[in-house]
Amino acid sequence: MSRAPALSPSRAGDFRQCPLMFRLRVIDRVPEPPSIAPNLGTLVHQVLEDIYDRPARERTVETSHAMVVPAWEAMTAKDPELEELFETPRDLEQFIADARERLSTYFTMENPQRLEPAGREEFVEYRLDDGPNLRGVIDRVDVAPDGSIRIVDYKTGRTPHPRYGQQAKFQMRFYALLVERLRGRRPTLLQLLYLRDGGTVVLHPTDEDLAMVEHEIRELWDAIVAAARAGDFRTQKSRLCDWCSFQALCPEFGGTPPPLEIAAVERALGVTPGT
Repeated sequence: MSRAPALSPSRAGDFRQCPLMFRLRVIDRVPEPPSIAPNLGTLVHQVLEDIYDRPARERTVETSHAMVVPAWEAMTAKDPELEELFETPRDLEQFIADARERLSTYFTMENPQRLEPAGREEFVEYRLDDGPNLRGVIDRVDVAPDGSIRIVDYKTGRTPHPRYGQQAKFQMRFYALLVERLRGRRPTLLQLLYLRDGGTVVLHPTDEDLAMVEHEIRELWDAIVAAARAGDFRTQKSRLCDWCSFQALCPEFGGTPPPLEIAAVERALGVTPGT
C-alpha cells in the first residue's frame, strides 16, 4: 500500500534548490545513478544504527570497523548496481577506509557504551492542521530519565561554515516540530554530528524557532502546490547544478524534461494540474 503524499526535509530542500529537480525526483521519479557520497552516508548510518543492537561492552570502535564490510555486502546484495560505483578494487578499499575513518571520528565525539537510544532511524509522520503531511526519519532519539529529549543527526561531511548549513538546521527544527506534536514534549537539544572533521552543531529549539519552521513549511508547500497546479516547475540555476544528475533533462543545459503526467502529479502530491 502506497503512502499518502508528504513533505520531508530532503524534498523540501530539493524544491528550494530547484523546483525542476524536485519535479524530476519526486513526481517523475527519474532514476538517478548511484554516487559515492550518499552511499558512504548510508553505510555509516547503518553501522551506527546496528551497533546499538550489541551489548554496551561491545560498542567499540573496533567492533564498528568490523561491521563495515558486512553492512556494505548487505547493501550490494539488495542493490547490485552499487558495485558499479568503483572502477578498481583500490577504489572500494578507499571507500571502506573512509567509512571506518568516519566511525573512528564518531567514537571521539560520543561513547555509545553509555547511551541507550529511545529511537534509531525512527520514522515520524504528522499532518499539520490545514496543511501538508510531514514525514521523515530521525537518526537517533535519546530520552533522559527526566523525560528530556535529544535528537541526533549524523553527517558524514565536514562541518559547514556558519554562513551555510541552513538546510541541516531546517531539517533538525522540522524534526523537532514533528517530535513535539507526536510526543507532546519539545526536544531540549538538537545535535548535528559532522563525522568528517568531528564538528558539532547544537540547537536549542524555542517557541519562535518552531513557529518559524512551521511557517516556512506551509509557505513552501503552498509554492509546491501552486507549481503543480500550474504544471510549471521552473529551473533555478546555481553552483549546485554541477552535481545534479538531471542535466540531460534540464533546459539550462540544453535538455528537455519529459511531459508532465497528471496521474504522476496526483500520486506524488495529491494535486491535480489545472485546478
